[in-house]
Amino acid sequence: MALGLRGRRASGKGLASETPATSTAASGAAGSRRFRLCLYLVGFLDLFAVSMVVPLLSLHVKSLGVSPVVAGVVGSTYGALQLFSSTFVGCWSDVVGRRSSLLVCILLSALGYLLLGVSTNVFLFTLARVPVGVFKHTLSISRALLSDLVTEKERPLVLGQFNTASGVGFILGPMVGGYLTELDGGFYVTALICSSVFLLNAGLVWLSPWKETNLNSAGNGWSWTQERAAAPRKSEGTPQGAATTPKVRRTETKVQRPWVEVTSALKDMKSLIFSALWDIFLVRLLMGVAVMLYYSNFVLALEERFGVRPKTTGYLISYTSALGTLAGFAVGPILQLYKHDSYMVLLHSSVLTCLLLLLYSVASTMGVVVFSSTLLSFSTSIGRTCTTDLQLSAGGAQASGTVIGVGQSVTAVSRIIAPLLSGVVQEISPCGPPSLGVALALVAILIMSLSKPDSRGHGSKVLKRE
Repeated sequence: MALGLRGRRASGKGLASETPATSTAASGAAGSRRFRLCLYLVGFLDLFAVSMVVPLLSLHVKSLGVSPVVAGVVGSTYGALQLFSSTFVGCWSDVVGRRSSLLVCILLSALGYLLLGVSTNVFLFTLARVPVGVFKHTLSISRALLSDLVTEKERPLVLGQFNTASGVGFILGPMVGGYLTELDGGFYVTALICSSVFLLNAGLVWLSPWKETNLNSAGNGWSWTQERAAAPRKSEGTPQGAATTPKVRRTETKVQRPWVEVTSALKDMKSLIFSALWDIFLVRLLMGVAVMLYYSNFVLALEERFGVRPKTTGYLISYTSALGTLAGFAVGPILQLYKHDSYMVLLHSSVLTCLLLLLYSVASTMGVVVFSSTLLSFSTSIGRTCTTDLQLSAGGAQASGTVIGVGQSVTAVSRIIAPLLSGVVQEISPCGPPSLGVALALVAILIMSLSKPDSRGHGSKVLKRE
């Protein structure tokens, strides 16, 4: 009997010792969920604010009295700054921590949109695009932060939820922006509201439950610095087997990491571009420019061709954005229909995109415009997904980050080229930008038709050798 009592006491002690650990894990999981929900809201507000303003930029530049060519040059500044700043801001966020970098990026983006709200001439307009072009990496840092929070198995689901939340913001933003621009000084009001939403986002990031998350670094960044600082390192000035102090190791890491990362990224980019992946990136560039030419003067073209008010155009953009979000659910069944041949899906979606751009260019009624825009939202969404899948398949799992980074750089180049070309051809006709997009899409289709799908595997071999 005494033995039974001792056993019960021992089991009771075991339960008591397990309960705090279990409750701590549960509270940590709940805190992590709350933090993820805050980041989802940050992503929603970010794209909601941006999508209010972006469709109205071409109209505002025209109201400033500049030519379409000058408007195209000014519009290209954002893409040019994004191209050169993305790598450096990413490395900087690794060093100083996600929280500090996210707050700085949001606040300086708010400053850019505040300047846009008082841009009464083209100089102020261009100046306002500088801080936005350099520091508008809120979504990228948020994705990196989410990746730090969850396990590798949870990562695709969490990032998909974040993209969905952001996409909903992009659906609602143009409707609100189109309504506000109908007011007196509507563009300025919209830009100031956009800046206010970014300030609200900064407050949300500041008040988020950072201490309840499972981030491993003291600065609320990721754990790379601590892991590297804890690992033994060899250097020319330290004998083998001797240990340097943690302070010295952290200092060396902070000083060397950004330059090492940038150099490594540039080397990987060079090897990727000149490998068998060149055709995928070229197709991505051409199709990206083609679609961006379609969107570049969409609001202005509908006003000049059909007399459609920006408010109505905002509703149309939100409608097509919603369809583009839903198109993501159709990728799986379509790939099954094509027996998971992403290359053929990309080819056929590009052909459909080309035909729809042509139909939009020659459209004589708004019904045709709505029809072409509806199908374009599906074809472009499926095409982007297949392009990313082909890049990852060809680059290999070990180089997935580099492949995605190079793809983002290609997209940034598209943002630079598209406004320039749009400004030039818009001098000829409002239908000029989408017509040029048709020609570029035809070139992309020709490249895909001549390229052999059997060569998809060469990229991974090149990267593994690197």
